[in-house]
Parts: sequence; structure tokens; C-alpha cells
Amino acid sequence: MRKKTVCFSGHRPEKLPGPNSEDAQLLMMVKSLLYYQIRRSAEEGYTRFITGLARGVDLWAAGYVLELKRDFSGLQLICVKPTENHGKNFRGEDRYLFDSVLARADEMYCTGSHYTRRCYQIRNRYMVDHAQRLIAVVDDYNSGTGQTIGYARKCGLELCVIDIGKLRDKAEAEPDEPIIAPLQANFKI
Repeated sequence: MRKKTVCFSGHRPEKLPGPNSEDAQLLMMVKSLLYYQIRRSAEEGYTRFITGLARGVDLWAAGYVLELKRDFSGLQLICVKPTENHGKNFRGEDRYLFDSVLARADEMYCTGSHYTRRCYQIRNRYMVDHAQRLIAVVDDYNSGTGQTIGYARKCGLELCVIDIGKLRDKAEAEPDEPIIAPLQANFKI
């Protein structure tokens, strides 16, 4: 099942550029690149997409996969919860997106019955162990996302890393240049 399967990793909203901050354009770029890489994967024949259902990148990616199901028949969304009660504390838009994703998922797995110190790491390793490609959005490599990228690299997965720090540096170095178009030409960002 690993073949033609993509998994996702990324930060929660509070660790990402905010929609109401000076970084709002950076957040739009990150979301655009995430969508682009998912669509590109579907165009390359990837049919299974695994999300860990965390707020932020995981749920955005799941929503994009569900959107793309209209254009690509045969796409499957697989949800992996780290605990049975994962998502119960989500509020507002996060809760709505979480419930919508779960309701429309093709498969759902749970890697642990209750919270433990390692439950997210176990979930992340499960996703990597069942995928051929990882699409990740990272700003802090000393995080669960950073650990997931390292594990995926060790396991030989194809990596598509959208590095927010590099995007920010490029935007600051060349403020008048469009940032998305040149970066989309390279698979590894």
C-alpha cells in the first residue's frame, strides 16, 4: 500500500504565519504551495493521501485532497488519529473542518487509545511507514514535524519540504519578485 501514497506533516496554526499579521501573504504562499504539491502528486499518479488530523497543515491538506477528488477519480483520503478522542477539544473552524474531513474520509485508523507522551510520534511514524512521499510544511526543525522529516528521510521517502524560513528569507531578499512561481518549478522547496 506504500506505493503511490503521500503523507503530510506540518505545524499547528500558532506556529505558522498568522492570517492577521504582517505574514498574511506568507501564509497564503504556504497554503498555495501545499495545494500545488498535493495536486502535482495526484497528477503524478499518487492516489492515497494520509493525514494525521492535526489542526493547521494536516487539516488544510485533507481539505485540499477532498477538493481534488472532483478532478481526480480514485483519490483516497486516509485519516490517522493519534488517540481515540483526538479532535474533541477542537473549536470553531478547526472543529468544522475536522468533522467534515472525518465524515468524507475513505479510511480511518487510530494508533493509540489514549494520550501518552509519544502518541503523536507513534502516529507520525505510522504515516511515514505507510507512504512513499512526505509533503511537509516546517518552520522549526526542532519539532514533531522536524522529527517526522528526519524519520522520512531515514526511511527513504521522497520529500517535498516547504520551508517557511526559506520562503521568508526569499521574500525579504527580493521583495518585488513573485515568490510562488519560481519555487513551484522545483519539487524540493
